[in-house]
Amino acid sequence: MTADLQKRSLLPLLLSFTGGYVDTAGFLALQGLFTAHVTGNFVTLGASLALGTSGAIAKLLALPVFCAVVVLVRLFGTLLSKRWARVFEILLGLKILLLTTAAALAIKHGPFHDGDSWQAVLTGMVLVAAMAIQNAIHRVYLGSAPPSTIMTGTTTQIMIDLADVILPRDVKDQTSARLGKMSLSVLAFCGAAAILFMRFGVWCFALPPVLAGLSLVVRAAEPPD
Repeated sequence: MTADLQKRSLLPLLLSFTGGYVDTAGFLALQGLFTAHVTGNFVTLGASLALGTSGAIAKLLALPVFCAVVVLVRLFGTLLSKRWARVFEILLGLKILLLTTAAALAIKHGPFHDGDSWQAVLTGMVLVAAMAIQNAIHRVYLGSAPPSTIMTGTTTQIMIDLADVILPRDVKDQTSARLGKMSLSVLAFCGAAAILFMRFGVWCFALPPVLAGLSLVVRAAEPPD
């Protein structure tokens, strides 16, 4: 594998690790809020209402905030592309800024025992906005790579490819390559956020900006699209 191909494979892997980490850390710290897989909040919202637990406000806000940010990212990226070639990098920089802001909020105001407090809601929405940016740029610029914030479809494809590898087929080499690529994505998604949250609490949010910074470095090393 050439150096350029290695870099192009590393970027989706870093995004998957970041997406899984932020989603897990947010779920644990913010009373069950999904910050990346936002549609999952419909389930946890029902649980909050049925059990009387906190966090319903953030779960209600997550999807509209996510949708609004995706629309803004698309509009902003389209406008930027008329003047600059490195739009992806600029959007990654915005994600780093949001993740850094969320880390500062979490460390300053956490731990969040009340998921409906303004501090918890604000921290959650900043994380949702950061993950909305990641989802949008992944779809626009890395459409051929496995999704970096939800693994259900990827896991399904892995099982299909695994079955195809077992049986003799003409496309076995291509299937095997995709199987390895997607398996790495799932492994990266199931990161160490839970362990770090148990050990360091809200300080675990200091890692996502670093991961996002590494993503930016890797992307900047690639030729512009």
